Amino acid sequence: MAFPSPSPSPVRPPKSAAFVIFLCFLAIVFDGYDLVIYGAIVPRLLAYEPWRLTAVETGAIGSYALAGMFIGAILIGYLTDIVGRRKVMMVSIASFSVLMLLAAAAPTPEMFGLFRFLAGLGLGGVIPTAIALTVEFSQSNRRNFNNALMFSGYAVGGILAALLSLAFLSSFGFQGMLALGGIPLVGVLPLLFKFLPESPAYLAAKGERVKAERLIADYGLEQLPPALGQADGPTAGRFRTLLTGRLPAALVLFCLAGVCGQTLVYGLNTWLPQLMVIAKYSLASSLTFLLTVNIGAVVGVLVSSRLADRFGPRPVTAISFASSGVALILMGTGVMPLPAMYLLVAVVGFGSVGAQILVNGFVATYFPGATRATALGITLGIGRIGAVLAISGGGVLIAAALGTFINFSVWAIAAVIGAAAVLTVPRLRTVPSSPDTVQAVAAPSPSVQAVP
Repeated sequence: MAFPSPSPSPVRPPKSAAFVIFLCFLAIVFDGYDLVIYGAIVPRLLAYEPWRLTAVETGAIGSYALAGMFIGAILIGYLTDIVGRRKVMMVSIASFSVLMLLAAAAPTPEMFGLFRFLAGLGLGGVIPTAIALTVEFSQSNRRNFNNALMFSGYAVGGILAALLSLAFLSSFGFQGMLALGGIPLVGVLPLLFKFLPESPAYLAAKGERVKAERLIADYGLEQLPPALGQADGPTAGRFRTLLTGRLPAALVLFCLAGVCGQTLVYGLNTWLPQLMVIAKYSLASSLTFLLTVNIGAVVGVLVSSRLADRFGPRPVTAISFASSGVALILMGTGVMPLPAMYLLVAVVGFGSVGAQILVNGFVATYFPGATRATALGITLGIGRIGAVLAISGGGVLIAAALGTFINFSVWAIAAVIGAAAVLTVPRLRTVPSSPDTVQAVAAPSPSVQAVP
């Protein structure tokens, strides 16, 4: 009797790495929301009779979240390489959402400031985790582009905050707008719990290479370097790599570029409307310029990130910084017609938000998988110093009434320093077939491929 031959087992289609990147995009949206929403509610805070806040007190409270992000990015970025990307992402999103709800219900300005600071801790941990996961779940020739696509959620969140404020601030009040920051608790966290995988690089560094290779097969990812395994566990391998060869110098230069990038991002998002008013544009036009900044950031960085994947992130990021500096100087001349001003403002958006996104991608592709989130956390955390300087220094600059050209040109200093820092980052050897593997050496060998 002939028995039918068993049918071959069906081949399981790969899971979607694009959906993992989309989940990271959703998480980043709320960083952009938090950036813009505080500026939108400042007039309501100042007018809130029970608290009687002054402008100085309101500005100080605004900086508390940035201080929390400074600590959160460094601390949680470090923890991400110890306990895993998945857990850190979920805990960070949950804590940020809960604390935004608590801030909305705060009975006193002191409690409000405390909750804003603690919310910043959680939010600071989301960014390095999202970037690290995006890079790991991307093919090597699309890492900068996918990182830019994911990080465009930052600008989307800012636009969303502006539109929601226009629609609902008058009826919801500042408490209601803050409470909207709790949406990730029910709208994003369940998706992360169900669909977000762990990092293959983290699993391999922890010694769970079989699980890592299963994930790589499931998601159709590139193979891990053979050397990445238990011998280079999360603690020993991470510190040995970050403190070896030229990597410490690179980390310092990336931090400097991050400070410059966030100086431009926070400074221009906070003060550009007022700068345009001083330059004799109407307030309505000034707000339109702010929208143009974010549109320019999204469109410009999606194009430049593809160039970074092709030619390397170093020259493209430097050009991004430099273009914003040139555009700011031209804007300060006061002789540009209105259409040219809109174009220059879009270039500034690309060279501020866009440059910061490219810096993040450069860091993520420069450092090996076992140290990626730690390096990102340090770079982003130190970069928050630029945000604080920009918010406080911008007010001092405007109060000094130094004239339109100086008002615009002084921001170009950050762009010049950022470009120089990026160009000075040392080149390190990599194994040609393994973009995640970086060998820190004292001097590059002429026969070895170098990181761009």
